[in-house]
Amino acid sequence: MPHGHSHDHGRGCSHEATDIDNALEMGIEYSLYTKIDLENTECLNEETDGSGKTVFKPYEKRLDNSKFVQSDGDEELLFNVPFTGNIKLKGIIIRGSNDNTHPNRLKLFKNRPKMTFDDARGKADQEFELTRDCRGEVEYSPKVVTFSSVHHLSLYFPSNYGDDVTRIYYIGFRGEFTEAHFHGVTICNYESRANISDHKEKTFDGVGRAIQ
Repeated sequence: MPHGHSHDHGRGCSHEATDIDNALEMGIEYSLYTKIDLENTECLNEETDGSGKTVFKPYEKRLDNSKFVQSDGDEELLFNVPFTGNIKLKGIIIRGSNDNTHPNRLKLFKNRPKMTFDDARGKADQEFELTRDCRGEVEYSPKVVTFSSVHHLSLYFPSNYGDDVTRIYYIGFRGEFTEAHFHGVTICNYESRANISDHKEKTFDGVGRAIQ
């Protein structure tokens, strides 16, 4: 019997370690919030100015209820989120309350900066039916082909589960990030100038030899 107890205890420790590893891995995978251009991020119809930006936070802080965004007057919320480079979006987590303020739909648009509510009522690149998720555990999977080169993301929440206002505590993005292309262009221009310079020198040398 003691041996059996020891074996069970060992398995329990292993399970806990696995949970910690999974949490760390999710934290790394959901780190695209660090690539958001927060200064230019906007949330339309937020009750408190600037509160929309606070829901983009580390995965391990997704259960922090001290920061959230709540809609003003009706249930609609619209986020315009620019990134500092290009992302390939692979997963989204939306955490709300376990009540009727939780959004029940999400319309996702790519590369359409400064969207308005009128724009958002048009056809989205993808739509999701949302389930109540008060622990930030439900992941929605965007179409990778559609969202493979994204520099701006708009998220429109048109409705909730029946409350007058919508409340969101956490929005997480999982995917890959690449630097903006203008860095590469700068390097190419520099190399081009160097090549032209080399070419001129060689031409000059050739002419010099020809004259002699």
